[in-house]
Amino acid sequence: MSESTSHRVLFCIGVNQNFMDSTKEVMGDVWQAFSAMMKGISDLPGVNVLGIMDDDRIQVGPSASAPWTAYIMADVPDLETVIAGCDFFRSTPVGDGTYSLWKYCKVEARIGRELVVPS
Repeated sequence: MSESTSHRVLFCIGVNQNFMDSTKEVMGDVWQAFSAMMKGISDLPGVNVLGIMDDDRIQVGPSASAPWTAYIMADVPDLETVIAGCDFFRSTPVGDGTYSLWKYCKVEARIGRELVVPS
């Protein structure tokens, strides 16, 4: 049995109160930035996005108690790439670029390995 050298990563994303306090126009700008962040992670070298889940249909408002709203599960080649994925929250501008995505969302990466159901 060969073991994969990549990491199975769960990017856990929470929306904060700044987003909820925003105007609909700013919320639209945040969504554009959020979309750019997802594409950025997907386009990182060696990243294979396995799935994205958003539980916004059963959770309304900021993620205060959950504390996450959306999740990106991906196979990622190394720790530096995980860091680069998280860095999109610091570097992705929202609207006119006064603020970045991290004003409205937080991210935390969980790193592990693929767990296979025994046959």
